[in-house]
Amino acid sequence: QVQLVESGGGLVQAGGSLRLSCAASGSIFTINRMGWYRQAPGKQRELVAAIISGGSTNYADSVKGRFTISRDNAKNTVYLQMNSLKPEDTAVYYCNAHVMSVYGGTSLRQSVYWGQGTQVTVSS
Repeated sequence: QVQLVESGGGLVQAGGSLRLSCAASGSIFTINRMGWYRQAPGKQRELVAAIISGGSTNYADSVKGRFTISRDNAKNTVYLQMNSLKPEDTAVYYCNAHVMSVYGGTSLRQSVYWGQGTQVTVSS
């Protein structure tokens, strides 16, 4: 089993910055992909940014140039630096990880895990 623990959310004024962190722990062989999603009230959960183990990244168009995703493979941690925040960035942000774990002693299996969510509120 794998746990994802997020931190760094909060209340900030428009134009401000926040940094989210998500640390994975548990039965981890390797993490193929880590990402951040968000869900605003009344809206579907959407991808914000993702990063694969090789370092390639992708971003939602709405955050390109403002948000930066990075990861520390040694710490199994992913970060989301959010700059120039806008009120429309207000949402619950969820960490996501595609984790390879050993099972049966000799095989690997990928499972997808989610964090508990952290609230980001941007005031105008």
